[in-house]
Amino acid sequence: MYYTAIIEDQDFSPLRPLIDWLGYNGFTVVTKPSKEFIDASGRRKVKGNMDIELTVDAMELAGHVDQIVLFSGDGDFRYLVEAVQRRGVHVTVVSTVSCHPPMVADELRRQRTSSSIWLT
Repeated sequence: MYYTAIIEDQDFSPLRPLIDWLGYNGFTVVTKPSKEFIDASGRRKVKGNMDIELTVDAMELAGHVDQIVLFSGDGDFRYLVEAVQRRGVHVTVVSTVSCHPPMVADELRRQRTSSSIWLT
């Protein structure tokens, strides 16, 4: 499964070829429109949060799979990882620490019981 938010007013999204390829090759692609806002300093920001969709799907799948691979460093997923581990699912987290700031949250990295963490 692949989760992403899409900017709807773009003529071409750089994600479109990937989304098309994934769909064509049997992946379930979950999309939703991103939200645009102006932050306190007047900068345009685009946000597309898929945490709830991913969490609900992972919990529904947990009784039917042995392993879940999560490509995210978001610390909010620590509770999801812990919950599916309690159901006997092995979780592999793939993220990166080679950028500044690192893209994997410390609390997610510490949730290691029956998990693998791949950091590049």
